[in-house]
Amino acid sequence: MYHVSKSYSGGMYALRDVSLEFRKGEFVFLTGPSGAGKTTLLKLLFAAERPSEGQIVVLGRNVARLGESAIPSLRRHVGVIFQDFKLLPRRTVEENVSLSLEVVGTPRRTIRARVFAILKQLGLQHRRYHHPLSLSGGEQQRVAIARALVNEPEVLLADEPTGNLDPDLTLDIMDLIASTATRGTTVIVATHELGLVARYGKRIVRLEGGGVVEDSAPPGGGA
Repeated sequence: MYHVSKSYSGGMYALRDVSLEFRKGEFVFLTGPSGAGKTTLLKLLFAAERPSEGQIVVLGRNVARLGESAIPSLRRHVGVIFQDFKLLPRRTVEENVSLSLEVVGTPRRTIRARVFAILKQLGLQHRRYHHPLSLSGGEQQRVAIARALVNEPEVLLADEPTGNLDPDLTLDIMDLIASTATRGTTVIVATHELGLVARYGKRIVRLEGGGVVEDSAPPGGGA
């Protein structure tokens, strides 16, 4: 993204003149206080919002100029873990996770195998025929993570992905998310949990007041 700003009515800026580049297979932590602009930045990357100024290029496509009809095609390559889960209440866990594979025409047998595998990784295989409202907050969070990971996206955006999980499960989930970067997925995780940030030793982009106040490479300069 190049010189990106996002303003709302009344002249309030969520982001102001932000320029960042994320490499293929890079794992980046996006940190900063509440209201710093972390969620807005993620929304801009998957075209849930459009920038007021500047350019955003994701997987070779200029999101700022992307037509509405082209957005679903872009999102097929981007996995998103939302803070509020956005699960479909009338669909089962298995059906929620299957959706991103169905829209790209994956064969049904392959879908069932991949969905079962990711749910097993997350300890949810026994819940696959349940509906989201019958699950705990932590289980719903894991379903949202499974849905984002099942189609092996080229870009993974996670907004506070471990906010509803206990400490042991938090590390398991973060290890799983981090492992996707080793397979070439670009991973951007917004979090306020500084203990997690310190544990993984990855690049840190810190926002304050809608601007970048820190962009530090990991020790040794690795991704």
